[in-house]
Amino acid sequence: MKSSVNLRYVIFLAATAALGGLLFGFDIAIITGAGPFLTEHFKLGDLSLGWAFSSLLFGCALGSAIAGRLTDFYGRKKILLIVAVLFAITSLGTGAAPSFRFFALARFIGGLAVGGASILSPMYVAEVSPASLRGRMGALYQMSIVTGILISYTVNYLLRGIGPVNWRWMFITGVIPSVLFFVMLLSVPESPRFLFMAGKEKQAFAVLERIAGRQTAELEVSEIRASLSAQRKTWRDLLRPGIRRAVLVGFCLAILVHVSGINTIIDYAPAILKSAGWKIDAALFSTFIIGLTNFAFTLVSFWMIDRYGRKPLYIVGSLGMCAALLLLMSAVLLSRFQNSVVLIYILAYLAFFSSCIGPVFWTLVAEIFPNDLRGTAMGVPVLTQWIANAAVVLLFPLAFNQIGKAITFGFLAAMSLLQALFAWFFGPETKNKRLEEIEEHWKQVSGSHFVAARK
Repeated sequence: MKSSVNLRYVIFLAATAALGGLLFGFDIAIITGAGPFLTEHFKLGDLSLGWAFSSLLFGCALGSAIAGRLTDFYGRKKILLIVAVLFAITSLGTGAAPSFRFFALARFIGGLAVGGASILSPMYVAEVSPASLRGRMGALYQMSIVTGILISYTVNYLLRGIGPVNWRWMFITGVIPSVLFFVMLLSVPESPRFLFMAGKEKQAFAVLERIAGRQTAELEVSEIRASLSAQRKTWRDLLRPGIRRAVLVGFCLAILVHVSGINTIIDYAPAILKSAGWKIDAALFSTFIIGLTNFAFTLVSFWMIDRYGRKPLYIVGSLGMCAALLLLMSAVLLSRFQNSVVLIYILAYLAFFSSCIGPVFWTLVAEIFPNDLRGTAMGVPVLTQWIANAAVVLLFPLAFNQIGKAITFGFLAAMSLLQALFAWFFGPETKNKRLEEIEEHWKQVSGSHFVAARK
């Protein structure tokens, strides 16, 4: 059947929703450059520094759990608008914090918004993207995350020398992208699949028709209607045949994506480089190079994700990350953990993550669940990845400084290898499949010993 995809409109919808990823990346990474100044201002130790970084992430865990449930009742767009407002308020609150307790509380509340964006933005992108474009549109969300990280690194570096309150202004600048996100959301429709769930079939058809033409819209309407015919929305439904296997895969990938170390690199790059002999100005400038690398290799994923598929990228990316972490560990053991050597290995690690793992993870968790339970089901891997993220970020300063650099990098390398093995045996392949096709696939393999999705 011939399809006439309105590419410009699809990109507009996906890019608008993906701005939630920009705020996600900005809020997570802005503390990277502010961290050394926060440590001095509030006199923080290893654990309190870990709490300064991870308080946002514990908020993200709660936010993702709440948003996943709310979006199945109130829609994607309404909750995203609330998220945008919360981003702006907490950016101001964090920057104006009079005490460390207030700072941590503001970061935690800001995490509610980040957690909400992490589940709603990729969900909206998946639901408005045709199957042939969904991988690249999903990668657009990851691109927004790394753009937010790069912007935050740039803000950190530019504001590093403005005085003792520089860290306050670093956080306050988050208001600007929050307002932009809110304004752009006003111009997009509700997700067509939620409109069906809400009984607004004519509005849903109009959106689908504008996205991909009447013929494709008619096909998708029949498939969506069939997938929603036995609509149920309780947590117990996550255990029904087919869905529980998808939930298990999402759960395991969510743990592995963080215990393999990405946020230790994103958040603690200046601290790692300072321990390798870099001065603070050079360490902050290096984060800009890290951000550029992250951005550039995420662009590579646009070319690869719909060409080579999800599973091969996950395996290659995980093995590359493992190799880079083993090189960092060997540099410590051989007393070569210094200067440019460390930066080169960090950049290699990021290249594999950004081109393979990051885009594929966020694309997959929005693809593998059925229409009637997508918001609720997505809450499982998204909540899990935030908890794993928070735990790793909280404990990293303690592990790095007291347990030892070599052991820390060795553990992260082992987790990267485990991630590759899990992807090999259980990783799903969803390339070029409509969301309803993927849902039907899980039902067909529900009796299998493996959760692998094969053509």
